[in-house]
Amino acid sequence: MHCICPKKALLRRQTSCMLNEQFLELLKSMTSSSVVDKPPVRRVAVFGGTHGNELSGVFLVKHWQENGAEIQRTGMEVKPFLTNPRAVKKCTRYIDCDLNRVFDPDNLGRSVVEDIPYEVRRAQEINHIFGPKGSDDAYDLIFDLHNTTSNMGGTLILENSRDDFTIQMFHYIKNALAPERCPVLLIEHPSLKYATTRSVAKHPVGVEVGPQPQGVVRADILDKMRKIVKHGLDFVQLFNEGNEFPPCTIEVFKIMEKVDYPRNKNDEVIAIIHPKLQDQDWQPLNNGDPLFLTLDGEVIAYKGDCTVYPTFINEAAYYEKKQAFVKTVKMKLTAKHIRSSVLHQNTS
Repeated sequence: MHCICPKKALLRRQTSCMLNEQFLELLKSMTSSSVVDKPPVRRVAVFGGTHGNELSGVFLVKHWQENGAEIQRTGMEVKPFLTNPRAVKKCTRYIDCDLNRVFDPDNLGRSVVEDIPYEVRRAQEINHIFGPKGSDDAYDLIFDLHNTTSNMGGTLILENSRDDFTIQMFHYIKNALAPERCPVLLIEHPSLKYATTRSVAKHPVGVEVGPQPQGVVRADILDKMRKIVKHGLDFVQLFNEGNEFPPCTIEVFKIMEKVDYPRNKNDEVIAIIHPKLQDQDWQPLNNGDPLFLTLDGEVIAYKGDCTVYPTFINEAAYYEKKQAFVKTVKMKLTAKHIRSSVLHQNTS
């Protein structure tokens, strides 16, 4: 009778378990890596001047309208476009209302009458050129270039947490810019509806770079915006050429709530951003940390059960919107393995 040493039997069982675990990990990897075919991205627009006093995008778009070689890529059309020319001419945020908040069905469907706000009429024109919003005929991708007075750095704004193509693009841009930080703000929210200019496209991309005062151009801020657009367009070209992009995960800051300034009974602001919060966009804010400071020297602290990450801190344009900053929380988003469907169909 042949006996097996207990130690050898134990080793065999351990080896078998390890192999099973490795096989399951391999199977899981293969399953998660199954490629999703996405339509090629052929029509791209770069918007500047959605807000007429945010000048980095205005300067870049005007330059690219005169000399667009820098943004052209093989296999796609890239159209630079000045979205709010009247506001740009006056170097003001808008003429009648915020263009970046009126791309909703009600405004896009309004009858054109004499007293219709200029930005609503302009939104309908933009929707006609680059949309219609939500249709197959809409542009594939729009980069909408913005500046902020807040210390947000070069921020990418994501509208849809299930947009694998855009998440893959953001992953590519973030890696291309590393070690420079490139935060991603996810504005998907059940009750906070933005109706942005870029939402006309199938893949809307907000580019928010600061700090930069309104009506001012800073070379470093313009350069940062320029690099983001370059890397985004490079990604599109690689995608269209048939390169596959395996599953990836990015960190995003998901918007949770807008926070107003403290006000008196006359609705006047009675406290300002505390010095310890000023310029601390994307930094953790914990219970008890200072938020506001009254002119009498009283500190108003944050009261919350969990750590949040404020951004758009003390944004000049948001005083009229009663917004001192927005609270965000960190989360991870994973995009599927993608490739362009046209090249795959041609080779199959």
